[in-house]
Parts: sequence; structure tokens; C-alpha cells
Amino acid sequence: MRIVIENAAIATVDAAGTEHAAGHVVVDGGLIEAVGAGPAPAGEADRHVDRRVDATGCLVTPGLVNTHHHLYQWATRGLAQQSTLFEWLVELYPVWAGIDDEITHAAALAGLVRLAKTGCTTVADHHYVFPRGAGDLLAPIVAAAGAVGVRLHAVRGSMDRGESRGGLPPDSVVEDGDEALAATAEAIDRYHDPARESFVRVAVGPCSPFTVTTELMSQAAELARARGVRLHTHLAETVDEEEQCLAELGCTPMEYAERTGWLGEDVWLAHGIHFADGAVARLGATGTGVAHCPTSNARLGAGTARVADLLAAGAPVGLGVDGAASNEDGGLGVELRQSAYLARLRGGPASLSARDALRLATMGGARCLGRQDELGSLEPGKLADLAVWRIDGVEHAGIADPVAALVFGALPSVALLLAGGRPVVEEGACRTVSEVDTAAGLRAASAALLKKAPR
Repeated sequence: MRIVIENAAIATVDAAGTEHAAGHVVVDGGLIEAVGAGPAPAGEADRHVDRRVDATGCLVTPGLVNTHHHLYQWATRGLAQQSTLFEWLVELYPVWAGIDDEITHAAALAGLVRLAKTGCTTVADHHYVFPRGAGDLLAPIVAAAGAVGVRLHAVRGSMDRGESRGGLPPDSVVEDGDEALAATAEAIDRYHDPARESFVRVAVGPCSPFTVTTELMSQAAELARARGVRLHTHLAETVDEEEQCLAELGCTPMEYAERTGWLGEDVWLAHGIHFADGAVARLGATGTGVAHCPTSNARLGAGTARVADLLAAGAPVGLGVDGAASNEDGGLGVELRQSAYLARLRGGPASLSARDALRLATMGGARCLGRQDELGSLEPGKLADLAVWRIDGVEHAGIADPVAALVFGALPSVALLLAGGRPVVEEGACRTVSEVDTAAGLRAASAALLKKAPR
């Protein structure tokens, strides 16, 4: 489709931070053709247009990029409400042991609909629970992303360190290391599309130091680099993790990452809360990214990431929702405000501006996923992933700065969400799948999963 959006405030999030108080965006064939102030040029307006959008009272931004999620967890929201991370995992692993392809698909579909309705067009989903006999659980996630119409970075996770080997998860949900590596290689063969306009890419993602052996961590990094895909894992999320690393491995999580080959421009780490000064500097020097998940970190009382320090060091930082079992909201738009507020609790009101928060959610996320040349800003030639936010209601009346309205005000309704130039959300509603059917499917899947869980 050729779409012309006019009369909107525009935050391009380009390198110069270009903004237009009233401007236009022209989309053609899945790409951004033009962005500028005022109405579309007369020559553009005279050409064939499939759809013209009067976006008066709206703000246009790049589509938001979610750098860390666990979509299957949408089926287990509201549990372990007062638990630390390790306590939460111990309670939920036996429940997750019951997931199958139907439950995973229903949870992924619901989670992706929620993400799209909050302005998200690209989702990195880290799936690491593969119960024995459950089969290839990436397939239902890929299918759900295709149905909703958003881009998916499917992180093929793995765990090979169960309770019998000193890990947290029950042995029923861990894999043999060699089998996990073979399944990861198969996932790359089956799903990874390296094309610029790709809607599905695969990354390699052993879960964490306390659920994965050192051998699997190192071999997974070797596999990813041999196949030219990115690497993702949890790291430095809690004090418990650091204490366990020091006791078992004689090093900090950051030192462990370096020892096993998990630093570099092709790596992004989830959470990254408990980093000392030297670790922050090392992340910046190596270009290693961090997926900042403010709501989940607060829900679990894990701590506050040093976002301002990471940015100052030059490390790519994006926003992540994390699984809905530790962030029941499940939306990405709300993380803009959360990231700004938590940074300010740590470092004061100048720590992170509204525009800094928007950059985290767009270009920062694109950098973490290695797609900064394709996504993350509104510039001619980039992929046509954008969000049109309605900020003309009473919730935002009187906020003259449209970016401040988006970040600090109530989360606006999405008037239009395009992914690859295709409408996914219009006037706050998902247009690609039935929200009623999706909710019903999720309720059934959640009930079925909890019925399987040990009492």
C-alpha cells in the first residue's frame, strides 16, 4: 500500500533528533519514502495513494522495539506475587513444565496482540522452556507473530542444568546440551531470514548462568558466530545470581560472560542490573547491548539498571517487557515512562529525558537487535514500521510537548500501527486477529495449564 500520513507531530528519532510540529510521512511498498514538515509535497499528493490519513492531534514515532520477552508466560500471570526471582522461578518452573504447542500459541497470540496495541512492531521472544515430548515450541510462536503481523526475533533458548546438576529448574524441563545445540541449529535453518525486510530472525539464547552449563554457554556462542546470528541471555539480574556465580565459578556474571565468549556487538543481555563500574565500561567498549526491563525488575524487586551510565559508556540499551508472569501489563508503551522514572529514582530528574526514553524504545532496541540500519527511526529508505499515537484527548490536553505527552502522560491509544507498511492496529484495536477469540483462547490455555500443574 501507498499511505500518506499528514498533519501529525513527528518524532523521527534520527541521529539529529529531528522533529516536526506538523508534518507528513509517506509509506510505499513497505518502506518509508518521505518524512518532512507540513503536508506531503504536491508531487507526492498527486501520485496514486491507496490511503490518506489525517493525523491531526496525533504523534508519529517509529514502531517500538521490544528487546526481551517470554511470550509463553502470558498463560501464568498473577502467580508468585511476593517472590524474588529465584523464588518465583522455583514456583513457576513446575507449572511451565506443562506447556505444549497449543498453550504456547494461545499465550503468544495474546501477548503479541497486547504488544501491538501498545505501539510495538518488533518483538524479541526468548523461549527457553522445552518440556520433554512438547516438540518444537518455536513453531507456534512464529505462527502467532505471522498472524498478528509484527516482526519476530525468535531467541531459541536452552537449559541443560536441572536440579540434579545444581540448577534451579526441574530436570523435566531441561535438555541435553548436545540436543539443545542441534535443535538451535535446526531452528536457524528453519526460521531465520537474514533479508533486510525480514519478519523472522533467530538468535541463540541459553537461558542464564544458573540454568546452563559452562560448556553449553561457550558452545552456543560458537554456534551463533559460525551461523551469523545474534546471541542473547539473562545476566546480572539479581544479587543472588552474583553470589551464586562467585561461589560456584569464582567470578562475577560479567567475568563469566567474558570467559565464555558472551561479549561483543552481536550480543545483547537481558536485565544487566548489577554491574560494577568496570563492567559498565567493558560493555560500552565491546558494544554489548542491554535489554532494560524496568517493570519486571521492579515487580521482582531485582534492582534498577544503570541505564544512564550504560548509555554514557556507549553500550546499546533497549527496552524489554519481559514475560507477563513478572509484568502482568505485558505492553511495551508503558515501559517508556517506567524507564524514565526508575532512572530518575537512581540518578535524579536529569538522568533520562522523555526523548531518551523514546530512543531506548526505538533506535536503542534496533541497535540491540542489529537492525539500526533498517528500524528504529523514521527516515527515507527505512522499513515502514511506525506508530501513530492519539494525543488529542482529555488525558493529554494541555501538554504542549507531544513526546512528553507520550512518555509521561497516560499511554495514548494507537490510532494506526504499521509493520512493513501493513496496518496491524487501528483506533486502538487489533485488525489482524480477533481480540475476542484471542482472549477466549488464552483463558482456556491458562486454565488447562494450571490444571496440569502439581498441587
